[in-house]
Amino acid sequence: MKAVRLEATGELRLREIAKPVPDARELLVRVEACGICGTDRHLFHGEFPSKPPVTLGHEFTGIVEEVGASVRGFARGMRITGDPNISCGRCAECQRGRVNLCVNLQAIGIHRDGGFADYVIVPEKQAFALPDDLDPVHGAFCEPLACCLHGVDLAEIRTGSSVIVLGGGVIGLLVVQLARLAGATSVVLITRSAEKRRLGKTLGATATADPGDSDIVERVISQDGLLPGGADVVIECAGVAETIEQAPALARRGGTVVILGVMPQGAKVTIEPFDLLFREIRLIGSFVNPFTHRRAAELIASGAINVEPLISRRIGLSEAIEAIANPARPGEIRALVVPHLG
Repeated sequence: MKAVRLEATGELRLREIAKPVPDARELLVRVEACGICGTDRHLFHGEFPSKPPVTLGHEFTGIVEEVGASVRGFARGMRITGDPNISCGRCAECQRGRVNLCVNLQAIGIHRDGGFADYVIVPEKQAFALPDDLDPVHGAFCEPLACCLHGVDLAEIRTGSSVIVLGGGVIGLLVVQLARLAGATSVVLITRSAEKRRLGKTLGATATADPGDSDIVERVISQDGLLPGGADVVIECAGVAETIEQAPALARRGGTVVILGVMPQGAKVTIEPFDLLFREIRLIGSFVNPFTHRRAAELIASGAINVEPLISRRIGLSEAIEAIANPARPGEIRALVVPHLG
């Protein structure tokens, strides 16, 4: 079978490798679609820890081709989405229920071979069924949606909350929808892309702003601003220093800031501790998707979250290397690798 392999930092190759064989409690899944995440680009540049050589791709969906001898919950021909984050269940963090902080955490597409391939192995406990009639490319959004759900859970958005979303990529646009589902009555999307601002409004943002137009903090929190005094919740989804530094200033007194965007490992930002203290700002990091993948699959399957407008292009495995090795195209939200395209 064909697979996109990270051989070393900065080295991706399309390889012909052996089709994997599932163990007793594993599924062999024929990949239908796998999203290209910003983390894949960080992996390529050596900015996120991994274990090359490895097949990349952690946002995947596909059809069960073969089941291990001890698998009971799945059968050949079922469509599934895979939670890539595999916890050990034994360490102190797992025993506390913080499986995303597992000290032995392994991730499909990062430490184990992933979904930029014709086939991928998925442990039974990491698989979640999807409807047979679901557009398979929609299933590839379950993993990023699951991560967004964890961030929104941590934010504790309530009915009537005001929310600012920094960043108009796939994460930001999913968070806009989740914030409205959680009961937020004001959701302001801040992004430089006019196209993403327009899309954000169709997906539930009550207002949008371009940070390049003016002093964005003043425009938002001033007496005549979009949210005078600041937002109850600010969710940073861009993963860049500028927006992470802006986020606390956009929160009201006693507000919450959730960092959902991923910056390169080792990157630093400037935060004013006195401001966090004096205004009692909660600053929370949100890492991956503990116990949220099933909820994400149900939201995608029900159509409660609209992912079709987030698909910018579909490409084959042969085009994946160029797409991963380079920044996303201007205005691009999510590129999806569809192996059968070539």
